[in-house]
Amino acid sequence: MKPLEITKGVYSVGVIDWNVRDFHGYSTYLGTTYNAFLILDDKVTLIDTVKKGFEDELLYNISQIIDPKKIDYVVSNHTEMDHSGGLPRVMHKIGEDKPIFCSKMGQKNLSKHFRQDLNFQPVDNLGELSIGKRTLTFLETRMVHWPDSMFTYLNEEKILFSSDGFGQHFATLERFDDQVDEGELMYQAKKYYANILLLYSPLILKLIQKVKELGLEIEMICPDHGVFWRKDPGKIIEAYQEWAEQKPKRKAVVIYDTMWHSTHTMAEKIVAALGAEGVKAKPMHLRSCHRSEIITEVLDSGAVLVGSPTLNNGLFPTVSDFLTYMKGLKPKNKVVAAFGSYGWSGEAVKLINREFEAMGLEVVDEGLRVQYVPDEDALEACVALAKRVAEALPPE
Repeated sequence: MKPLEITKGVYSVGVIDWNVRDFHGYSTYLGTTYNAFLILDDKVTLIDTVKKGFEDELLYNISQIIDPKKIDYVVSNHTEMDHSGGLPRVMHKIGEDKPIFCSKMGQKNLSKHFRQDLNFQPVDNLGELSIGKRTLTFLETRMVHWPDSMFTYLNEEKILFSSDGFGQHFATLERFDDQVDEGELMYQAKKYYANILLLYSPLILKLIQKVKELGLEIEMICPDHGVFWRKDPGKIIEAYQEWAEQKPKRKAVVIYDTMWHSTHTMAEKIVAALGAEGVKAKPMHLRSCHRSEIITEVLDSGAVLVGSPTLNNGLFPTVSDFLTYMKGLKPKNKVVAAFGSYGWSGEAVKLINREFEAMGLEVVDEGLRVQYVPDEDALEACVALAKRVAEALPPE
């Protein structure tokens, strides 16, 4: 990825990782970018670095604009290693005595990550730093999505460098929202939110409110992953507001795995019955769909139904894996139900309900168990379950 001047004197100098396919269990089938930004002013400032192994490309990009040794300041918005892994190498190149501005928690975390005596300079929330003709303002965004996270706002150009906020795992040579397919972009942003930030929705609502109260004018949002929002930065902010509120829609996702197709048959009958009740419904087979794609559908679904056969007196492994993943993200405002087939013991439905209760979700009823292959009565019971779920959802 060549360096690009995104506004006068401000450059994108990050790198593309075309080949990464997994991020902590999140499928990154489009790859990702590690974005970093260079500001030319009286104090040349680098905002964020890159994942370890991509330092040479970052330094080469910088060298197309200025000798890296002329960098005066570095800002580290986030400690996570996909942004800070290249920091020691970069500092060795530009001068290890130069200041690294970070949050107070960032100073602690970076010190523990690298065990090096670097010149960390912790900043206050809403603290400012003059770099010459321009001023940076630091906005603490604790737990969005790590305790050290912060945004950096370039006052004069009204650019928000938003670290992991508003990002997407989306590798592309195009750098701006108006240069890529809007549907694909919004899906990747939604997927990013669902899999990384959903857990922190209450904090994100407070952050959005804080930004509004501060009256920050934002003409461009530059996250550390994916493309930059310049056409309409308010659109992604509004999307975050909606996703964080988690208002239930008349939509259901039916998540399942199956051994001999009995649970599969139940899932498809439930989906068809939900559709007949005016519910937008989608089946998702756990060995055909990645967990991160499924959670993206869960994000704005008002209902979540999970089906599992009973295996060894317990849940099918893929179902157990998904429920663990979902529980960690703490979705809210869902009605839920369990179903599944069994041979002789049939514990799966009970175990799914136990997980739902641990998540604090509203269980529609005790769930539906079918022994062996579903007959006509069992299929009618699937229809009845779908109707109970549909009744619990808000009207269109």
